[in-house]
Amino acid sequence: MRAESIRTTTELLRQADAVLVGAGSGLSSAAGYNHYHHNTVFEENFHDFEKAYGIQSLFQGFYYVYSKPEQQWGFYSRYIRFMEEAPVGQPYIDLLEILREKEYFILTTNCDIQVPKVFPEERTCQFQGDFRYFQCSQPCHDKLYENHGLVEDMLKSMNGLEVPSELIPRCPVCGWKMVPWVQDSTFLQGEAWKIAYRRYENFVRKNQDKKLLLLELGVGDMTPSVIKLPFWKMADKFPETFLVTVNLAKESSPEHLKGKSLAVCEDLSLFLHELKENM
Repeated sequence: MRAESIRTTTELLRQADAVLVGAGSGLSSAAGYNHYHHNTVFEENFHDFEKAYGIQSLFQGFYYVYSKPEQQWGFYSRYIRFMEEAPVGQPYIDLLEILREKEYFILTTNCDIQVPKVFPEERTCQFQGDFRYFQCSQPCHDKLYENHGLVEDMLKSMNGLEVPSELIPRCPVCGWKMVPWVQDSTFLQGEAWKIAYRRYENFVRKNQDKKLLLLELGVGDMTPSVIKLPFWKMADKFPETFLVTVNLAKESSPEHLKGKSLAVCEDLSLFLHELKENM
């Protein structure tokens, strides 16, 4: 089955004028960075938080209700540094090689810094933010703050698993607390976000009447309105567009897209590696 899917996808890539990739959390999981489940990476890097708070995954650690903000920022700072220092996963490297000679764009719901480590900013839209930045939690103004130095200071001064109160990031305008720039009820869809989203819209507009290949990689059901449903709509609406979905958990393409879609249930890391070798 995989061999046939590889051959079909290879031919679709060769024929495509442009490729739009929708990258979900499954792509990072295939790279070894599963943010939603307990695994070896979590045990090796966050065993002390697991022991102290019973946290079982990176995702749970981020949204855990800590007793004090000093504890919360202890986890935030460790989590951000972990993602900064994490090597680029092989599936991302393979994907770059697959796309290198094509007109392409990456739309992703991932915030874990893997995409910007590999792909140029002008070819990406990080729809749900990027852990490299902080924002005001109100937010009182439209600005993102690069956080490497702030995270460095917090980590250097940590007392056990807690950050000193005076180092908890505060908004320089209103004095309210800062938060990582990732999707939640306070998420800043400001100018930086709008510029990235316009890049995505412009790419779609430019290629909607061409042979456009949609590659949905590791997209689950948590936020279907970002990648999954728009991709279904484009595959249905645009005459020369074809959709390929690859997911380890299940095949996913609607009945009305028969003949314009291919649903593949495979390990993404193996699929992308073999696809790269076949190009």
